[in-house]
Amino acid sequence: MEYNKSLIKRKRIRIGDISVSYLIREATKPKKTVVFIHGFPFNKNMWIPQLESLPPQITGVAIDVRGHGNSTMGHGFFSVDVFAKDLLVFLRKLNIDKTVLCGISMGGYIALRAYQIQPDSFSGLILSDTNSVADNNAAKIKRFDSIQSVLKNGKRVFSIGFVNNVFSKKSLAENEEAIDLIKSSIRRNTESGICATLLALASRTDTTDSLKAISVPSLVIRGAEDNLTTKEQSDILVTNIPDAKYVEIPECGHLPNLEDAEHFNREMSAFLSRV
Repeated sequence: MEYNKSLIKRKRIRIGDISVSYLIREATKPKKTVVFIHGFPFNKNMWIPQLESLPPQITGVAIDVRGHGNSTMGHGFFSVDVFAKDLLVFLRKLNIDKTVLCGISMGGYIALRAYQIQPDSFSGLILSDTNSVADNNAAKIKRFDSIQSVLKNGKRVFSIGFVNNVFSKKSLAENEEAIDLIKSSIRRNTESGICATLLALASRTDTTDSLKAISVPSLVIRGAEDNLTTKEQSDILVTNIPDAKYVEIPECGHLPNLEDAEHFNREMSAFLSRV
């Protein structure tokens, strides 16, 4: 995806056993910071439309989660807890004391777990097409089947099936740029990284019980045609988080930030203005 290289810079930082790659759009006199966390099995590039849309007084950072994009795998034993603790170390290394976290899908799982661990680090949450409920047995088995498919058929077959599942019918027909970005993102990952992350998602903890303790403003976004995150799952977030607003974006699937970036950015900007 093309982007303004004078506005957004690519950087790396060492965290424990890994090297983390990230994009940063730095504000000259920053009033707040937003950190973006991508979904599985994507990378930081999916947030370029959001980084470019931020007002000049807001710094935006988009990271590659361990084992995704250009961040290294390290020890290779993945969990959402490991991803969340990586994020917290990353924030300390960049001297970010308070931030708004914006996570989509897996990124939302990471955001909720990071808030559980260290709530004082966050001033707001944007939770897109994600949920707080751990996988039930049927969902776990589906992830295990995906692992077998990746090992047997490789990344290409997996990416084709994944793309058809995450986009709305309209996006599949009209948004070639977003589809190409997601396909290339998936293929950039290794088979072992994809499989390790599937295991991490299947084993993640349930964060529903802690939602009522979230004391910061939260924006819950869902694509109206999302096949992976149900309206009922989004309702759990909205009902339990004390200060939560729900937005549904029409004609979008699991990735509304790419499928209708203009609408997503408008809702994001309105939310950031009140945090």
